Amino acid sequence: MEIDVPPVELDPGFAARFGEHNRRPACQLYLISPATLTDGFADDLAAALDAGSIAAFQLRLKGIDDHAIARAAEPLQKICADREVAFIINDSIALAKRLGADGVHLGQEDGDAREARSVLGPSVQVGVTCHDSRHLAMEAGEHGADYVAFGAFFETATKDTTHRPDPSILSWWTALFELPCVAIGGITAANAAPLVAAGADFLAVCGAIWNGEGGPAAAVRAFETVLA
Repeated sequence: MEIDVPPVELDPGFAARFGEHNRRPACQLYLISPATLTDGFADDLAAALDAGSIAAFQLRLKGIDDHAIARAAEPLQKICADREVAFIINDSIALAKRLGADGVHLGQEDGDAREARSVLGPSVQVGVTCHDSRHLAMEAGEHGADYVAFGAFFETATKDTTHRPDPSILSWWTALFELPCVAIGGITAANAAPLVAAGADFLAVCGAIWNGEGGPAAAVRAFETVLA
């Protein structure tokens, strides 16, 4: 083991997610929205969520204000709630509180998990982007995050990236900590297998779903074999 690090102290209720003996459940998809939404996106989201086991959906819109995001969020949040899929807001603690979202995902410049927890309360899920940094991930866990995200593992058109972790960071994390980890960045059904094998609890996917051949439902189903 590369680093001798004491385990992060977890919230008992969240730690119970893993059941007896801390056996981790099968890897699941974590969908991220496109940066802009088409008129038919609500239908696309419903089709994707109905096609497979989806743990969460993150609304990540760029170039519009919070009022516009809130309007766009309303039908999508209901689609997620009807299917018991966590509805996550990207970047904004204030908007997550305003919408009563199930969670917020924070980049390194968006505040930390302690701030999110104090504003949103104990039941809202808080995720933190940790790039390729073990230190940032441990720090996020210590500050009360519910999951950490590593990436980008592959080239992605979704956002500019400079960090490119090796899948072994997922194995390191899951060997030491119960806190779930999310793999993110350019993930497709064709390249996801090493990340699942390394221990990712969730695969965050965007373009592979919304731009996939055959539509979102077919794209979700394409991940079934690698997630099994």
